[in-house]
Parts: sequence; structure tokens; C-alpha cells
Amino acid sequence: MLAVAVVFALSATVASASTNGGDRILGVYKAVKDGAVSKVRISKIGDNAYKAQVFWLEKEKNADGSIRTDLKNPDPAKRSTPSSQIVLIESVSYDSEEGVWNNGNIYDPTSGKVYRTIVDFKDDKTLRVRGFLGPFSKSLYWYKLDE
Repeated sequence: MLAVAVVFALSATVASASTNGGDRILGVYKAVKDGAVSKVRISKIGDNAYKAQVFWLEKEKNADGSIRTDLKNPDPAKRSTPSSQIVLIESVSYDSEEGVWNNGNIYDPTSGKVYRTIVDFKDDKTLRVRGFLGPFSKSLYWYKLDE
């Protein structure tokens, strides 16, 4: 009976440690793509699941003064979403063995395409966000802000 209790306690400790390691990704990041500056908030959406959503854009309005929307979204219901509210990563989960967040996709609002993603830290303040199409990948870097 004692052996079962020890195994259970160790399992709970390992699960808790992997979740806490995964929470390192939480926070606000500055993202720059093709000269466009935005702020992205990464939040927890489940036990070991995280999402990334834009909440601020440097250029939120079009030249005519109208609010920019997600016009290229493949889901017509989301095309009226303001660009400052786009969900870039619906869900990634933390892999404690690899030290990465994976098993998710990243949405590129400039093309309307969705790619497989792996996210990891380059250093304490720099998040590397990689989008994959087959064997090819492109990396973007998001910079953690102290907010």
C-alpha cells in the first residue's frame, strides 16, 4: 500500500512540475511581422493548453479610418473579427521532455493559412514561434514584455 501511495505522490509531483514548466510561456509579447507591430497575450485555456491572441495593433485602422478585420480568415464567420482580437494559436501543449509547446497550429492572418507550430524559448525574454509546412519552417520571434 505504501508503494502505491509513493507512486501516486511522485506522479502528481511530475504532473505538477510539467504544468508549472509550461506556465513559463504565460504573458504578454511584442510581435513584429513584415513591419507590423502587435502585442500578443498567451493565456492558459486548460490543464496543459495555451493560446495566443492579439490584443493590440500599432495600426488598428485602415487608411479610410475603418477598423481592420480578419478578411482572409478561411472561416467566413471570423472575417469580421477585428484584427486586434485575432487568435493566432488556438492551442498548444507543453512537452516537458522536449521543453517546447507543440501539438497545435498557428494562424497567419496575412495569408489566411494555418500551419503546424512548435514554440520554445530562445532565451529568457525571446519566444521562438515556428510554423511548419511539411519539412519547411519559418521562425518568428516574440519578445516578452514586463506587464
